[in-house]
Amino acid sequence: MSCIPDRLAFDVGGVKLKVPVVIASGTWPYEAGLWMDDLTRHVGAICSKAITKDPCPGNPGCRIWETPSGVLNSIGLQNEGIDRFIDCRLPDLKKRGVPVVLNVCMQSAEDLAYMMDRIAEVGDMVDGVELNVSCPNTDHGCMSWGVAPALTAQATEMARRRWDGPLWVKLTPQAPDIPAVAKAAESAGASAIVAANTWLGMAIDTARGLPVFSRRVAGLSGPAVFPLALRVVWDAAGAVKIPVIGCGGVDGPDSALAMIMAGASAVEVGAALFGDFKVLENIHEGLLAAAARWNVASLAELIGRARRA
Repeated sequence: MSCIPDRLAFDVGGVKLKVPVVIASGTWPYEAGLWMDDLTRHVGAICSKAITKDPCPGNPGCRIWETPSGVLNSIGLQNEGIDRFIDCRLPDLKKRGVPVVLNVCMQSAEDLAYMMDRIAEVGDMVDGVELNVSCPNTDHGCMSWGVAPALTAQATEMARRRWDGPLWVKLTPQAPDIPAVAKAAESAGASAIVAANTWLGMAIDTARGLPVFSRRVAGLSGPAVFPLALRVVWDAAGAVKIPVIGCGGVDGPDSALAMIMAGASAVEVGAALFGDFKVLENIHEGLLAAAARWNVASLAELIGRARRA
């Protein structure tokens, strides 16, 4: 991670962020009206919704279930597929003035090879790739690549062979050994680690006496997971030399700053946007205030601050 001349601006894994705040995959619509400067000036980049090789209809039945301090989701990777995204969606997104990081989700090695080759063909239109080895909402692929270091390394190496641009690897908190998986991704060529995706959870509809979701389990995000995500960031940041992007339960400047002090170079914000878009402005202004309060020229000086005690 290198500093760009601004108090909050960093180069994180090859993606230049004017603010160390990234909108997490799957939480920001593509409609142009939501990409206006009054909203996007508070973020450094936006991650696309997860993209698969072929179009995917997503999971049947209920997809979103609110919890007392978060949300369960079982979207199931609904998307238009890599070809349509690149041909029809990406050119428009590229005009909107915000770095876009493509979140790609693989079911097989062949899927990943095809997607990365397609991305490489239009490399000048792509600001970065977020390799998703962590989505919990499908029956095959994706998260299975992120639970074991060897498989994470294999997926990362495949992506790196076909793409020489910024490559973030998004980990699953279900991995039994986060430091080992993070190290495996780093050794295989990752530019940065995203720690982490959602936690597996479940809900029962007591009126029907049945599980809420067709797959029974779903991904839990929101404030409930923040202490867990903070621990994952701490463990990952202690294991690698590449930047770590903290993700999970960030809902304001205090939680964002805690992630940074634990070792994150930036944070991703997701579920908090379902309640209030203003959270982006609050985090941006709060981080500026924190830099002033700590009397640092750059927020980079606070990365890992809690580790130096």
